[in-house]
Amino acid sequence: MAHGGALWIKDPLATLAEGAERGVVVEDGWIAELVPAGRVPARAAAVFDAGAHVVLPGLINTHHHFYQTLTRSLPAAIDQELFGWLSTLYPIWARLTPDALETAASTAMAALLLSGCTTTTDHHYVFPPGLEHAIDGEVAAARALGIRVVLTRGSMNRSRRDGGLPPDSVVQDQDTILADSERLIDAYHQAAPGAMVQIALAPCSPFTVTRSLMEETAALAKRRGVRLHTHFAETADENRYCQEVLGCRPLDYLEQCGWLDAPVWVAHGIHVTAEEIARLARAGIAVSHCPCSNQALASGACPVAEMEQAGVTVGLGVDGSASNDGSNLIQEVRAAFLLQRGRSGVKRIGHRDALRWATEGSAACLGRGELGRIAPGQAADLALFRLDGPNFAGYGDPVAALVRCGAHRADRVMVAGRWVVEDGAIPGLDLPVLLERQQRVARALQG
Repeated sequence: MAHGGALWIKDPLATLAEGAERGVVVEDGWIAELVPAGRVPARAAAVFDAGAHVVLPGLINTHHHFYQTLTRSLPAAIDQELFGWLSTLYPIWARLTPDALETAASTAMAALLLSGCTTTTDHHYVFPPGLEHAIDGEVAAARALGIRVVLTRGSMNRSRRDGGLPPDSVVQDQDTILADSERLIDAYHQAAPGAMVQIALAPCSPFTVTRSLMEETAALAKRRGVRLHTHFAETADENRYCQEVLGCRPLDYLEQCGWLDAPVWVAHGIHVTAEEIARLARAGIAVSHCPCSNQALASGACPVAEMEQAGVTVGLGVDGSASNDGSNLIQEVRAAFLLQRGRSGVKRIGHRDALRWATEGSAACLGRGELGRIAPGQAADLALFRLDGPNFAGYGDPVAALVRCGAHRADRVMVAGRWVVEDGAIPGLDLPVLLERQQRVARALQG
């Protein structure tokens, strides 16, 4: 469809919205109208027959590391917990090149689009010599695919010589980090609703950055009006490290560094107390739940039900492909549903909760109120799934079937009113060529 023409996505099997039984009308990149049962659109529109589809708001990924798609299922790292896993992989990531990162980012974002994801974040914090313009390459890759992005300028300035985990070659000094953060905000950050590219600032973790960098990054983010992101309370080892080296728990450290009065979303949030959950809620800090990665690394499980009861916003993230081994957000929805239902019970967690985390919850993590819902005035970001595979045969509730029966690939995906996935493929992308290049680059990187 032309970007400016109205389109009626007509008579779907189901829509994740009230009063849209006959579908949705999109125009000029936004949702113009919901069409209830027994009605037709109020405006003239072209028609897309959605009779074989379930229509969801575009899924939103709130935590990822694109570059890690190059080190999936690496034998030396497979059975490691977080600290050992990082120590094994950092020397390999130190060999990243601009071409390797562009290939990895394109592969990760293509996989996300094909899984129904319309907006993704990335947390890139590895900057070996020659990769100083990593985020610029990710912006170019995202624009080529047509996906919305919130790219975080990650950072590390504590290497092994300073008592941290990463090798010296992948860290940068504080002045370099802050200057590049300013440059990226100036070059790419779009503040208005409907933005296709936004920049956030993301020191990696308490054991890879200095207190000074945490404080100065927070001050910069507040001054420039961008969000903050970091890893938080992911493992018991991290909590012990903070208590032994910093003299406090991770949340206390964030507060000391000026992060509790800024727009912040954190990844993981597993090892927290009830009192800390209440503090997160009061501070308005949102949490990206990453169930597949957390289970693969045996890190634990985010207490999502307790967080939501306290008023904490929860979104969903696939995390890096070196721990998750995938970039599939609709599969992450199912993983979150199963993990959290196992924790909290049938009466407390349902399939629509998991979908809500990946849509409205994730949008709120990013401060993107125009995303994550199907309603007039919202961005026209939609994911359409077919239910004609053998895993769905015999389904009853079509929305429940997406989650419970294991949807894994969207048939159609729309971003800002444009189809970016059609008939299960990304127009203009030679996916076999990209995947062959990805495998070749990965082999070279792994040595």
